[in-house]
Amino acid sequence: MHFKLIIALVEDDEAEAVMEAAREAGATGVTVIPSARGEGVEKEKTFLGLTLTTQRDVLMFLVEEHMSRRILEKIDEVGKFRKKKGAGIAFQIDVEDAVGVAHQIQTLAETVEEEL
Repeated sequence: MHFKLIIALVEDDEAEAVMEAAREAGATGVTVIPSARGEGVEKEKTFLGLTLTTQRDVLMFLVEEHMSRRILEKIDEVGKFRKKKGAGIAFQIDVEDAVGVAHQIQTLAETVEEEL
């Protein structure tokens, strides 16, 4: 079985909705790294020397490769990445190997078989 790692950087108030949508699309779990921050093309506005930014969460989903595109598209839709400037980003990368997911492989194998 081959996996992809989907990494989504989302506004912290959208994280729960994005995680639920990813699960409904086939993700079996998520790792959350809270309170990340980043900067895009335009610098954040400041007020009296304080930067006005929203906190972001880093969500990491290890997903079966045949399901990854559908999950990524659902994350994009719910996170409003294309509709709202600065809402966040999501991308996927290939995973060469993974351990600690043996308990999920049987469930994933049945799900992928049904889809193929």
